Amino acid sequence: MNRNDSAGIRLVGFDADDTLWRSQDYFDEAQLDFERIVGGYVDLHQSGALQRLYETEKRNIALFGYGVKGMVLSMIEAAVDITQQRISAADLHRIVELGKDLLRHPVELLPGIPEAVREIASEFDVVLITKGDLFHQEAKVRQCGLADLFRRIEIVSEKDAATYARLFEEFGLPPQQFAMIGNSLRSDIAPVLALGGWGVHMQYHTTWAHENEAEIAADEPRLRRVDGAPALPAAVRELALAALA
Repeated sequence: MNRNDSAGIRLVGFDADDTLWRSQDYFDEAQLDFERIVGGYVDLHQSGALQRLYETEKRNIALFGYGVKGMVLSMIEAAVDITQQRISAADLHRIVELGKDLLRHPVELLPGIPEAVREIASEFDVVLITKGDLFHQEAKVRQCGLADLFRRIEIVSEKDAATYARLFEEFGLPPQQFAMIGNSLRSDIAPVLALGGWGVHMQYHTTWAHENEAEIAADEPRLRRVDGAPALPAAVRELALAALA
């Protein structure tokens, strides 16, 4: 059940945003500020501002990737569209400032995370696998105080089956010996399960709609669900025992 076992789970991966530290809360606040800005030009109920912003963000992922900078560019595009090009330069500047505020926000670890990561790292090799803007993610990793615990830190452009398969090859590890911990079913859990790995889903109280676009059976035997960080070590041990069966 530990890093010395030749079978079973040998490596545990952690997501970062909304798994180790708060993130979506700040994006949600920025989106409310975006609504207030465009609300000076249109009727918010009739315009469907947030839905149109989401559609713009989703459409632009292939161009801008994930993270604050891509969100701000999509906000500017959506604001111009929603207001039919009537938005002022001053209000576009306010949108840019929303992004700068997000990039400057200090890292706030979730309750119980330092203890949970250290406990799991004492029994298994651990890696950090996150996606988003490279500079921003690197800054948050430096600030979090946990970087030294991870055998590797991977900042990727997308977390899908192809990315995980590439990482498993680099790790020299079959997916059956890997467990992933994260809040996103779409990015953290579903791709790993599809490859034959294991997952621990720690749901966060708010999640970007795009990350909820995945369906996993409630009785999936290679998945455990926990309500918070203190339950993570026990969930990983339970999966490790199941992997040896």
